[in-house]
Amino acid sequence: MSRLGNLPIIKHIRQSVGLQCFMLITGLAIVVLFVLTAIFAPLIAPYGFSQIKDASGVSFGAQKEPSAEHIWGTTVGGLDVFSRVIWGAQTALISILVAVIASSILGILLGLVSGYFGGKVDRVLVVIADAIYSFPSLLLAILLAIMINSTGGNAFAGILAAGISITVVFVPQYFRVIRSEVLRIKSEAFVESAKAIHAPITRILFKHVLRNSTRTLPIVITMNAAEAILTLAALGFLGMGIEPSSASEWGYDLNRAVSDVTSNILWTSIFPGAAIVLVVIGVTLLGEGLNDLSDPRLRIRRKPKAFDGTLPDDGEVKHD
Repeated sequence: MSRLGNLPIIKHIRQSVGLQCFMLITGLAIVVLFVLTAIFAPLIAPYGFSQIKDASGVSFGAQKEPSAEHIWGTTVGGLDVFSRVIWGAQTALISILVAVIASSILGILLGLVSGYFGGKVDRVLVVIADAIYSFPSLLLAILLAIMINSTGGNAFAGILAAGISITVVFVPQYFRVIRSEVLRIKSEAFVESAKAIHAPITRILFKHVLRNSTRTLPIVITMNAAEAILTLAALGFLGMGIEPSSASEWGYDLNRAVSDVTSNILWTSIFPGAAIVLVVIGVTLLGEGLNDLSDPRLRIRRKPKAFDGTLPDDGEVKHD
């Protein structure tokens, strides 16, 4: 039980109180629900993401109201809304994983090299990162999505293109965070000691420097995951994302539902829009809760228990 309590998220929840605890638990619950929905989408969704007919060959019909057969109704193209939303969770999760993993690895390695070695390499990388960071992220993602996926393709190619286009936008954020931490840590005594005993440079970089530079990475990852969902939805809404025939995507479904709103057909837009908002809120709450606990200025400590007048065996008063 003690090992389980020392796991990162569980440990954070045990240390949190009040609003911090609420944000962590709520955010974690939403994120877990999102991940489980994405993993078990083939079992949860009653129909395929592009299926327009039932098993007997009868078409679903366009813009049908919610019913027993289609609990969230159907779209203008005759697709089941509930199935589209469930399959969209799988698409969003895969795209987020591709974007966050690729951008974090690339940004961490560049920040590590830039901060530790400095010199001309550092100046060039800083200029490139600042140039990318100052560019409008959505516009940059649109340009990259057009170049990478200009000819369309299957679901894998579309998800990969969306993930790569989002990756480039996020690399400078990881680069900045790691570089600033490396600049602070590389002059510490334990790094100088490793240099004095002629430890391999790879050991110094990865075991001593990088290991102590990742304190704020979980917060950055959660924030970037939320932004990745919004960027992916924006690309889909603008028609620059994943091919609609290859996978379900919430942003594309919102784009198709714009004309329905004027006809008072709300179910085609409410559910994919609510899915985007709910997942972004969950990831953001989780990130904000972790941020509060990692920052000593924002951390709320538990109040010590009232002193009962007894002393422990060593003569010292122990507090919780």
